[in-house]
Amino acid sequence: MKKLRNKITLLNILTSELLQVVTIISGFIIPKIILNNFGSEVNGLISSIHQFLGYMSLVEGGINGVVMASLYKPLRENDVDKIGSIVKTTQKFYNKISLVFILYSIGLAVVYPLMVHTNFTFGYVSSMVLVLGLSLLIQYNLSLTLRTFLLANKQGYVVYLTGALVTVLNMIIFYVVSIYFPNIHILKLISSILFILQPIIYRKYVKPEYLSNKKAIIDNKLLKNRWDGFAVSLARFIHNNTDIIVLTIFTNLKVVSVYSIYALVTKGLSSLIRSVATSAAPTIGHSYASGNLEELNRKFDFYENLMLFITHYFYIIGFLLITPFVIIYTKNITDINYNQPLFGYLLIVSEMIVCLQEPYINLAYSANKYKELKGCSYVEAIINIVLSVILVSQFGLIGVVIGTIVAMTYRLIYQVMYLKKNVLYRNFSVFFKKIFAYLVFSTGFIVLCQIYIPMNDITIVSWIMHGIIYAVILLALYIILDTVFYKATFIKQLIHYFVKKR
Repeated sequence: MKKLRNKITLLNILTSELLQVVTIISGFIIPKIILNNFGSEVNGLISSIHQFLGYMSLVEGGINGVVMASLYKPLRENDVDKIGSIVKTTQKFYNKISLVFILYSIGLAVVYPLMVHTNFTFGYVSSMVLVLGLSLLIQYNLSLTLRTFLLANKQGYVVYLTGALVTVLNMIIFYVVSIYFPNIHILKLISSILFILQPIIYRKYVKPEYLSNKKAIIDNKLLKNRWDGFAVSLARFIHNNTDIIVLTIFTNLKVVSVYSIYALVTKGLSSLIRSVATSAAPTIGHSYASGNLEELNRKFDFYENLMLFITHYFYIIGFLLITPFVIIYTKNITDINYNQPLFGYLLIVSEMIVCLQEPYINLAYSANKYKELKGCSYVEAIINIVLSVILVSQFGLIGVVIGTIVAMTYRLIYQVMYLKKNVLYRNFSVFFKKIFAYLVFSTGFIVLCQIYIPMNDITIVSWIMHGIIYAVILLALYIILDTVFYKATFIKQLIHYFVKKR
C-alpha cells in the first residue's frame, strides 16, 4: 500500500512537471507572437490587466487551503457525508464569488482605462479587461471546487494532464488564428473559452455521491475558518501582483513589458519547482492528519531536501542565463531596452526565496496554522508594498524587486522558525546550515563560470551550449556537497522514497 501511495505521488509530480513544461513553452511562444504582431505596449497591457484581475483572489480569502486541510481526514476515513458537505459548502461560496467577480470586472473595465498611461482608446482597453476576465469567471464558477477536491484526493494528475491539454490546444489555436486573423481581442477570447474543457473533464473523475449527496449540509464553520487563511492568501497575492501594479501606476506599459518578459523565466522556473511542492503537499497533509510525528518528520525531511536541491539547481543556472535569454528573445524589438542584467539577477533571487518557502507554506496549510501565522503574513505584505512604492520612483524595476526580496526573506525566516518549534518539533538550525552550504557552493560556481566560461557571443547555439555546461558542472558540485557534507542523505532518500519497498 505504501509503495502504491509513493507511485501516486510520483505520478502527480511527473504530470505536474509535464504541465509546467507545456505552460513554460506556451509562456514563451504566446508573448513572442504578441510582441511581434502587436508590440511591447500590448504585451504590457495584457500583463497589467491580469494582475488587476488577480485582486479577486483576495475575495476568495484563502478558502482553497482551508478546504484542502479539511478534506484530508474525511478522505482517509472515507466519510462520504462529510466530504459531500465540504464540496457543497465550497461550491456555494464560489457561486457567490462569481457574482462579485462579474461586478468587479465591469467596474475595472470602466476605471482601469482611465488610470493607465497608454495611447489605446477607452473601448480597446475596456473590452480587453472583459475578455481576460472571462477565463477567471469560468474557473471560479465551474472549476475550482472540483480542482481542489482532486488535489486533496491525490488525483492531481487529472488536473495537470487536463491543464496540459488545454494549454497545447491554446497554443495551436493562438498561432493559427494570429496568422489569418491577427486581432488580440479575438485571440484572447478563444483562450478564455477553452477553459470550459477543464470542469467537463474534472467531473468525470469525481464520484457523483460527493457532488450530489442529499445528506450533505452547508458547513458555515468552514467559511468562517477561511479568514484565518486570508493573510496567507494576501501575502501570496501581494508577491504575485505588487510589482506589475506598482510599475503600471508609477511608470508605463513598456516598462511593465520588460518586467513581464524577465518574469517569463523566473515564473517558469518557479512553476516547475512549486509544482513539485504542490504535488507532494497532499502526502505531507495526510501524514499530518495521521498524527504520527515520526512519519511526518521523515517525509517532511525528504520534502525539504528535495526543494532545497531543485530550487538552488534551477535558479543558479537561471542566474547565469536569464539576461542572455531575454536579449535573444527580444531581438529586433527596439521600442524599449530589454537588456537589464541587474534586474534579472535580483528577480532570480526573489523567486528563489519564494520557492524555498514552499515546504513551510504547504505544511502550514496542512496543519491549519493560519491563525498563528497570519501576523507574519500581514507584515510581509506591508513590507513589500511600502518598499516597492518608496523605491520605484528612484530605481524603477530594481526598486520593486528589492521590496519583494526583503519581504520574502523576512517571511522565510519566520516561517521556518515557527513550524519547526510548533509542528515538527526539531532544531531549525539544520535548515540554515544547509542554506549556507548551498550558497557558498553556488556563489563559487557563479564566480568561476563568469571568469572561465563567460558567454561572450550571445546566440541561440551559444546559450544552449553554455546552459548544458553549467547544468552538468553544477549537478556534479551539488552531488559532492550532498555526499561529502551530508553523507548523500538526499540521494539516499530519493532512492528510498520512490524505488525501494518500505
